[in-house]
Amino acid sequence: MRSIITLCLAILFGNLAQSQTKGVKFVEGLSWKQVKERAKAENKFIFVELFATWCGPCQYMSNEIFPLEQVGEPINQNFISIRVQMDSTEADNAAVKKWYADARAISSEYNIQSFPTFLIFNPNGEAVHRIVGASDAPEFVEHVLDGLYPETQYYTLLKKFEKRPQDIYTAKQMLKAANIAYDENTARKAENTLANSLGTDELFKKENVHILLAAAKFTNSKAFNLIRNNKEKIDILLESPGIANRTLANVVVNELFQIKIDAKHEPNWDSYQSELSAKYPDIDFVPMFKKIRAHYYLQVKNYVAMKNTINDYLSSEDFTAHQLNTFAWTIFNNSSDPECIDAAISWSKKSIIEDPSSAFLDTYANLLYKKGEKDKAIKWQNKAIEMASDDDRPIYQETLDKMTKGIKTWEN
Repeated sequence: MRSIITLCLAILFGNLAQSQTKGVKFVEGLSWKQVKERAKAENKFIFVELFATWCGPCQYMSNEIFPLEQVGEPINQNFISIRVQMDSTEADNAAVKKWYADARAISSEYNIQSFPTFLIFNPNGEAVHRIVGASDAPEFVEHVLDGLYPETQYYTLLKKFEKRPQDIYTAKQMLKAANIAYDENTARKAENTLANSLGTDELFKKENVHILLAAAKFTNSKAFNLIRNNKEKIDILLESPGIANRTLANVVVNELFQIKIDAKHEPNWDSYQSELSAKYPDIDFVPMFKKIRAHYYLQVKNYVAMKNTINDYLSSEDFTAHQLNTFAWTIFNNSSDPECIDAAISWSKKSIIEDPSSAFLDTYANLLYKKGEKDKAIKWQNKAIEMASDDDRPIYQETLDKMTKGIKTWEN
């Protein structure tokens, strides 16, 4: 399945400005055998990204997530990382062609059906963990680091669960890992174990509600219907208004809408939204579709449409500070439209109110500078420098020097 929707649903986090050189370092030029030999010699795990050239979510991870320092630092510390192209094109170079046989073998052995898929191998070259689909930076790092520990490794848990399918503790762990690995069959089995062992009343205790949310990956699952019939109760238990509706909308969109999004042709948003609303009239799809549209326009570089969509979305349900910062930084680097710049400044200002980190201050300062408010920009850039780490401070200082000299600080 070409899971294009994963790209649109992935929540953008982080600021690429300060971390282009500190992201994930992928090893090149080695064969699969040499990679495993190096991992064993260095006693490191292996992080493998399996991607396809046509895959939008793969491009999202490559362009927006892997360059981030918050992603690169933990992965580089613990893993030897490689990227493997799983399709073939006329433009493939000798290095890609050299991996054709290994790519086919990996695809067959691990039943690779969706992209991107990430496999993690221990230092002995044994597969221990699996992640499917794009995600935001904090969530992705969490999923990757799960691959270091037997109690959270997908393949390790799978062996335990197959031996003891009725063990509640293992089933809880397995449910999370199976969902991340997009293993529908195992997730259903783990869900059934928990549903049968805990019972509906137990599942609606605060400490167990997260199991329902994790289990609701398919519209015909017991968890989906339990959430659907108890939305208000779940919101109250988790003290998070709207979380039940967001979970349900996400499940429906992933299952019924994902194959209809093509980055080359803009979808008929209203038609698809009406189609889903007619089938599930009790679920509000409006916030979800606004979010999908915003990310779609970001990827196709339609910044005016992205600006309009985000501003509309802010009136109903806010993005996080990280999301706003990334959208704002994208506008800064790629658009000179005055209305887009003004909108990005408003998003950036909102992000630093919620989280006055040095990266977010840097974004705000750069946007003010691009608008022409040089003195104000310099003031905020100095604040970013004051709050920056020792590693980041020279980068911010370089930006400040450009501002002082009147040199542009943006890419396009």
